[in-house]
Amino acid sequence: MSTSDPRISLEARGHLALIGIHRPEKRNAFDVGMLRGLSSALTEADRDPDVRCMVLFAVGDHFSAGLDLASVAPVFASGEPLYAEGFIDPWGISGAARTKPLVVAAQGLCLTLSIELILAADITVASEDARFAQIEIKRGIFPFGGATLRFPQRVGWGNAMRWLLTGDEFDAREAHRIGLVQEVVERGRHLERALALAETVAKQAPLGVQATLASARQALTEGPDAAARSLLPRLLALVGSEDAAEGVQSFIERREARFTGK
Repeated sequence: MSTSDPRISLEARGHLALIGIHRPEKRNAFDVGMLRGLSSALTEADRDPDVRCMVLFAVGDHFSAGLDLASVAPVFASGEPLYAEGFIDPWGISGAARTKPLVVAAQGLCLTLSIELILAADITVASEDARFAQIEIKRGIFPFGGATLRFPQRVGWGNAMRWLLTGDEFDAREAHRIGLVQEVVERGRHLERALALAETVAKQAPLGVQATLASARQALTEGPDAAARSLLPRLLALVGSEDAAEGVQSFIERREARFTGK
């Protein structure tokens, strides 16, 4: 597996796809090449039939300092598309939708766009040394990678505005309290724990996992009524699958199910 930028790695490990951010000398700040590399990595992993769950991590002391504005600003100003047509936007603003779960392992500084990556993901494990800040308003702009859309949904209006409108830094304990991250672990164990959670997800019925993601995402984007109307059709599409039969049989035989994604 490969990506369009050498600073974004993609490794298959069983039914997992591990996606790495490798620019520690710049605190893993994203330039244009890295944005496109992450998009290509997510797209390749999402389209791979053997991949059931993805894990995003960063090397070095920090998850990401956000955008490398000097590199990215000219592209934004020109109106040039950031991502190839049909590819996944890692921040879920435009482009193709991700269909498989994404678990994030975060440590150190998690600024601006990296918080928005967490908000666009499904599960996040943070190291106890993680520090977060949405500092766009300190630079004369505002969050444009999804924070204004998803932060209030995720943590509630008051909690979101507390950090979006001040640009203040908050720690892993506060991120866990408000629900931005799902677990906080000892320093250095964030990737280990993220991989363990991803392995657990990957053991479940892949079609059921994807249907769960799609239904939950529809509820957020189109509203509960639209998602409710889709519940029975989604279920009927699964009940005749081999995995549904295996789920019943494993229950009868009191054993762990062995799902194939069919």
